Amino acid sequence: MDYAIQTPLQLSSHLRALRKARGLSQAELGLALGVGQTRVARIEGSPTAISVDQLLQLLSVLGVQLVLRDPELAQAESPTGPSAKRGTPKPRTPKTDW
Repeated sequence: MDYAIQTPLQLSSHLRALRKARGLSQAELGLALGVGQTRVARIEGSPTAISVDQLLQLLSVLGVQLVLRDPELAQAESPTGPSAKRGTPKPRTPKTDW
C-alpha cells in the first residue's frame, strides 16, 4: 500500500505505525539500527532531524521502500488517464523556490 507523505507530522505517524505493525518496540528497532531507544523516539517525534541515508536505513529495517511518484506521470500511464486520450503529457516546469 502507498502512503502519500506531505508533512513531517505525517512521516512521524507512519514511521511509528510501521514500527508497531512489525511488532517492534522503540528499543528493538534501535537495536536493529545500532542506536538507543531515545534516538528512535526522537526520530519518530521529529523525522526531519535525520539524514536521508539514515531514513533509508530505518525504512529498510522496517521492510519498506521510499518511492517517489509523479502524480501526473502516474495518471498519464493509466489506461484511463489523460495520455490515453491526448498523447504524451506536457513536461512539468520545476519549481525553483522551496
